[in-house]
Amino acid sequence: MPEFFGDFTDELLNWDNSKTNNSILETAIKAGGIIIGLIIISGFFLFLTRHMIITMSRFIEYDLKNEIYRKYQNLNYSFYKKNNTGDLMNRISEDVTKVRMYLGPGIMYSINLIALSILVIKNMININSTLTLIVLIPLPIMSFIIYKVTNKIGKLSLNVQKEQSDMSTFVQESFSGIQLIKVFNKKNEIDEKFNQSTEKYKRETMKLVLTNALFLPTIFILIGISTILCIYLGGLFHFNDKITQGEILKYIFYINHLTWPFASIGWVSSLTSRAAASQTRINQFLNEKAEVIDSNNKPFKFNGNIEFIDVSYTYPDSNITIIKNLSFKINKGESLGIIGKTGSGKSTIIKLLMRQIEPTSGKIIINGINLKEINLNKLRDQSGLVPQDTFLFSDSIKNNILFGIKKKNSKISDIEKVAKETHIHHNIIEFNNKYDTVLGERGVNLSGGQKQRISIARALIRNPKLLILDDSFSSLDTETEEIILSNLKKRTSTTFIIISHRISSLKNMSKIISLLDGQIFEEGNHEELIKCNGMYADLYKKQINKN
Repeated sequence: MPEFFGDFTDELLNWDNSKTNNSILETAIKAGGIIIGLIIISGFFLFLTRHMIITMSRFIEYDLKNEIYRKYQNLNYSFYKKNNTGDLMNRISEDVTKVRMYLGPGIMYSINLIALSILVIKNMININSTLTLIVLIPLPIMSFIIYKVTNKIGKLSLNVQKEQSDMSTFVQESFSGIQLIKVFNKKNEIDEKFNQSTEKYKRETMKLVLTNALFLPTIFILIGISTILCIYLGGLFHFNDKITQGEILKYIFYINHLTWPFASIGWVSSLTSRAAASQTRINQFLNEKAEVIDSNNKPFKFNGNIEFIDVSYTYPDSNITIIKNLSFKINKGESLGIIGKTGSGKSTIIKLLMRQIEPTSGKIIINGINLKEINLNKLRDQSGLVPQDTFLFSDSIKNNILFGIKKKNSKISDIEKVAKETHIHHNIIEFNNKYDTVLGERGVNLSGGQKQRISIARALIRNPKLLILDDSFSSLDTETEEIILSNLKKRTSTTFIIISHRISSLKNMSKIISLLDGQIFEEGNHEELIKCNGMYADLYKKQINKN
């Protein structure tokens, strides 16, 4: 287009006065048609470029989010203990978006800059190499400024992302603990902490904004200087008959063509720095090594035999040895009860058995096979776990129970069966929507006992061969607990492991181990432990007297 305007200008300036006005009109109409055609063609190819690159960046964003999510799924229990939920969410959302912005608009404008620079500068040199050299002097200065500022933007971007992650974590924890905040009347303190967090985020963001704000005007000033040099020096060259007026116009168009690509260098540099900072944060998780790796695809069928042989476990973050040389055995058809003081290692045993964590030393044998050599997915498919911390999804009661199985087309009679086993059916049918009642976040519209019973039903619908209840009756009265335990006894093909602080939950277990400081202090059935007159018996007497 600059070539056309320049040549057309020279043609008009050298117009033969003998030609009629109609000739001038025809030439103008022709020129207008050519301009419109060039604009349409340019717009069409711009559309194709944007569509291709932006679409590509969206697909990359899709793949990257899925890759991160799969990585999150594969990482183990210890990973989630040392990382905040808000930070995890920020990396899969904000950080991925910043990478996508670089891969889309960033690359598109970079390609535009390179292609235009080569074509434009080549044409400028063909017209007048000396004028081209002088007019482009500001560009190396611009490149140096970009180089210096990009480093600054990168550091500021990391700080902004860190503060945003901290703020997201704080907000997530506040919403999760909103009931506690209100009960303890801590609203003002939480507001103050949130204001401090947002103030830090704002302060770091404003530093980044200030850098960008100063950067772009500098770019435009340098481009303006190039335009002024072009007009002034072009006029001097024209007086010396070294350049035509049309060619001066070409130079002005060329400079304007370079204005936005070079001005966008600042924005692209900012995108690049932010994307680099975000990709660094993403790579920290993508490069995280899973503690537990399940590479076994062999079939596995649990037969009820479990053995711990000198198993110890030390938490890597605190170096506290919670389990010390623990050994016990469960034979087919037996059930195990575990009791002990808080912090004695009860829940850690379950994490080791479900291979959420690996033993520091010792072996866990199932079916006579080392747990590390067993297909972990098959073992978990045949297990039902009700964890200490009850978690329900913001979904219907029916879907919360069905979460325990892969088949979603189970009959309502199957759901009602396990609900009756856990003595929750009569509560559910009192709701207006019965099993289709939608629960609030984490089951907030249910009582603690109702949440625990739905969680047990979720485990039972799997028809597990191994059922683990980790302090799952703590919110239930003894009568409801007795009803559920009585129903569970009818599942003769299931191996039970029950962790509890209440003797009433464990007294019918085949074997009971009493833990103290990560070691077995006492072992036997209920009657044998009572006769020992030790820690178990003392706890039993206290609970009997209390009742």
